[in-house]
Amino acid sequence: MRHYSWLLTLVFVQLLFLGCSKDPGIGGKAKITGKLVGRFYSDNELTQLAGVGALGDERVYIVYGNEKTQYDDDVRTTYDGTFEFKYLRPGKYVVFMYENCYPCASLQKEKLFEVEITGKDQVVDLGEITLTKEQ
Repeated sequence: MRHYSWLLTLVFVQLLFLGCSKDPGIGGKAKITGKLVGRFYSDNELTQLAGVGALGDERVYIVYGNEKTQYDDDVRTTYDGTFEFKYLRPGKYVVFMYENCYPCASLQKEKLFEVEITGKDQVVDLGEITLTKEQ
């Protein structure tokens, strides 16, 4: 009977460690930041530059891991174009946003950034990202 209790304890400990493996996503202290800047064009063929400025209230998407085709979360940029995904665990992520393009069939294309967080408190700054936008 005593041997069974040791075996049961060993199985329980192994299950406990297997249950502690963490996938990328919410639940950590790391974050991904960046700033969106727009190059605004006054025509739909994107040939006449009208100006450059911060992209406020723009959606930025994140995929936890890099195997999925659907995004897991999104945030909107602030008035000055900055964005932040907080409380992330170590792992691989894909951050993306959309910009206008011509002559794309959908008139939009995604701009992708593959990111890997390796530390618990790591901050990954994607820097200033320039997107083409039609006014």
